[in-house]
Amino acid sequence: MKAYELLFFVAPTLDEEGRANVMNRIENTITAGEGVIDSTEDWGKRKLAYEINKLSEGDYILINFHADPNHIAELDRVLRINDNVQRHMIVARADRD
Repeated sequence: MKAYELLFFVAPTLDEEGRANVMNRIENTITAGEGVIDSTEDWGKRKLAYEINKLSEGDYILINFHADPNHIAELDRVLRINDNVQRHMIVARADRD
C-alpha cells in the first residue's frame, strides 16, 4: 500500500450533519478498498484565492491514508460526484511509504 494525502473543501455554510455525511462517505470508500486512514486534520475555514462556485471561503479537511493505488480512481470518482465537495486533490506521498 502507498501513502496518500487527500485535501478537500466544502462550503462553509454546510451544517455539521452534512459535513459528517461527506466524511463518512470518504472514509467508507477508503476502507472499502482495504485502505487505512492514518490521520484527519480539520483546517477550518480558509479564504480562497479566487471565487469558486460563488464561494469566497472554504472549510478544509486533510486526510492522510494508505491505500492500494488501484482504489484511488474510485475515491476520485466518489469525490467528483459528491455535490458538497467543491474541490479536492489526492497526492501520493513517497516520503511516507
